[in-house]
Amino acid sequence: MKRILIFYILWMIASVGLYAQETTMQIDSISESGKNVDTPVVCKKKYVSYLVPAVLISYGVVGKMNTPLKKLDQSTDKAVQRQMKTRIRADDYLFCLPALSVYALDWMPGIQAQHNFRDRTIILAGSYLVAEFATLSLKYTTKVERPDASNDDSFPSNHTVIAFTGAHILFREYKDHSPWIGVAGYAAASLTGTLRVINRKHWISDVVAGAGIGILSAEAGYALLPIVHRYLGIKNTDKNCAIVPLVGNGHYGAGLSYRF
Repeated sequence: MKRILIFYILWMIASVGLYAQETTMQIDSISESGKNVDTPVVCKKKYVSYLVPAVLISYGVVGKMNTPLKKLDQSTDKAVQRQMKTRIRADDYLFCLPALSVYALDWMPGIQAQHNFRDRTIILAGSYLVAEFATLSLKYTTKVERPDASNDDSFPSNHTVIAFTGAHILFREYKDHSPWIGVAGYAAASLTGTLRVINRKHWISDVVAGAGIGILSAEAGYALLPIVHRYLGIKNTDKNCAIVPLVGNGHYGAGLSYRF
């Protein structure tokens, strides 16, 4: 299983590398007095944010045609088949964790997302609509057989798409609070994809492409947010929303408070 471990580690390195697109740098600028001063600027790498998902999707597509990459898929599956006798079902639950965390962190004191509850919901909904459209379209047109031969909708991995969509939104919402929140989200998403390979539900190329589609779908969700605002006539983006737990007399529930 060494190659699976290496695959997971490399994937995590690539995922964490997404932070480079949002880093703050110091550059030399010329002041009016003619002196060089260090001025903090945020690197607005408009197109770099699409580079990582483009590379991942390209690998997945090329992996279906390139002989060495196809052999890597097949040899990895054979290694998994020899060593794994029982299925690890954690991937059936783990893939939802990043998206749930986008909301769950509201319960943590001192942690605030970049967008309010309403806008995060719009972003998530838009992202998953794009993700599902892309995923189902590719599954229908490519008809790649799964490693376990259960059906022919292997490409791309939908579990991985959902996991990475949520992980990238989690990263973008909380990156200013702590980088480890994003790292945890990407770790959960990467583990989801790795388990899909271990469970022989997908080829490596399926989950790599799924990661790229997920990240790209999340970026699309953010791009759609101002469009949705204009369409719905939303001007004030600072609406307040709170979820309050309700406990008493043996009954449990939650209350939703939203200020328009």
